[in-house]
Amino acid sequence: MNKFFSSLPLWENKGVALIRIIIGASLIYHGWEMFDTAAMNEYLKWDMFRDSSFSKILIYGGKISELLSGILLAIGFLTRVACIMIIGTLSYIAFFIGHGKIWYDDQYPFLFVLFGVIFIFTGPGSWSLDKRLFAR
Repeated sequence: MNKFFSSLPLWENKGVALIRIIIGASLIYHGWEMFDTAAMNEYLKWDMFRDSSFSKILIYGGKISELLSGILLAIGFLTRVACIMIIGTLSYIAFFIGHGKIWYDDQYPFLFVLFGVIFIFTGPGSWSLDKRLFAR
């Protein structure tokens, strides 16, 4: 019981890994929308994409980034590279598409940004390819 209330980490590496895998799976889920034509066409109807000649590139690029970074994060491979992709893509969503309303309307994309920052600092934790390949 004393360990629970102490300031020492509790199941640190495995806990970080578990959260990393869940966040990666969530990003895979969101990125998988790129295979749903109806969902992608709905994004094209949004006001911020309606007049842009790069709309499809932005939308598909974002979904590809979510899918790829989610896969990399879930398996713990090139974790910090995946985090840079997450931070870039989800910052664009939170601050440009969501107009920076991170305290109420667009918290969800910004939380992904924060998790990306956390994983840059902590690394992938246990159960990762990074740990196996780059342990030396």
